[in-house]
Amino acid sequence: MELGMIGLGRMGANMAQRLIQGGHRVAGYDRSPDAVRRLADQGGIGAGSIEELVQWLQAPRVLWIMVPAGGPVDETIETLLSHLGEGDVIVDGGNSNYRDTLRRAETLRDRGIHFVDVGTSGGIWGLEEGYSMMVGGPKEAVERMALLL
Repeated sequence: MELGMIGLGRMGANMAQRLIQGGHRVAGYDRSPDAVRRLADQGGIGAGSIEELVQWLQAPRVLWIMVPAGGPVDETIETLLSHLGEGDVIVDGGNSNYRDTLRRAETLRDRGIHFVDVGTSGGIWGLEEGYSMMVGGPKEAVERMALLL
């Protein structure tokens, strides 16, 4: 399966690496070119922008966001919107406030885009041990990405 990972900090980078090791195709973007290079060195596809990241993926796409809660998630979603289509999935893997999650899900549903909330825990040990994921979202979208979870 393939995935676009946005945010290649400690957790995002380790999650991407674990997915690559599991045989998944991972394209990634981060504001830090060094983080993108590290992903490419591990066998992922490094993207220089969110737009480029989306182009690497085949529709329907899964884009996993691992950026700080609040404004950064909203800004990332706003950037993605003009590049995504009906049936695509946006995953928020951070610890967003549930009110923000409900608002985002409603806004995206109106555009035909699925929103899946995956509260993720595991810290830097997740790479070796795996992650604890609390998944919520449309059944169709969650089932489609089951192999990633």
